[in-house]
Amino acid sequence: MAKLSKRMRAIAEKVDGNKRYSIGEAVDLLTELVSVKFSESFDLMVKLGVDVRKSDQMVRGAVVLPHGLGKSVKVAVFAAGDLAEEAEKAGADIVGVESLAESIRAGNLDFDVVIATPDTMPKVAPLGQILGPKGLMPNPKMGTVTPAVGQAVAHAKAGRMQYRTDRSGVVHGSVGRVGFSPEAVTENIETVLADLKKVRPPSAKGIYFRKVMLSTTMGPGLVIDQGSLPL
Repeated sequence: MAKLSKRMRAIAEKVDGNKRYSIGEAVDLLTELVSVKFSESFDLMVKLGVDVRKSDQMVRGAVVLPHGLGKSVKVAVFAAGDLAEEAEKAGADIVGVESLAESIRAGNLDFDVVIATPDTMPKVAPLGQILGPKGLMPNPKMGTVTPAVGQAVAHAKAGRMQYRTDRSGVVHGSVGRVGFSPEAVTENIETVLADLKKVRPPSAKGIYFRKVMLSTTMGPGLVIDQGSLPL
């Protein structure tokens, strides 16, 4: 039998697989277990009681976290004319239409969010095969296809978490960085859960929030006590 690494032994010794943790307890323990040199994120996983085989039960959206993501967000915007100028003033890192599309086709994907004005979508649509698999394709439901590009850029820069259910009905997303206070992580998570509750599909029956877990990038997943959450 292979020996556990020092890091894995520490996790095995300190993590109780049967315990349901409050967010504060989870943040403290996950922070204690960090052993890597790079800045890890706190990642939220929510298992929803939806049937993703049914199109009307797909859950997707975006929410601005009150304490942000704890990292700089690079934003690319498809816009022209006055709207391009508005995007630049709001802090967009890359703005263009033809030039931006050509750069993406050449494999340049050095950005975290892509926003597009409605009139540029005929140019953006053919890039779906490149942007889609990376989770970067602009979408009206996510607020990334909009004429209000200044506001969209500001929200992305402030720390806007985009989410959508995967094939298992699970929503994943970053809710901060190691170093955030338990209170900040709690408020970010509560904001996400409130948004998920707001977009609950009417056809979803039974228990909606099946499981809530918090982990760090390289750390274990801790099950959160839902009794401590405003669900």
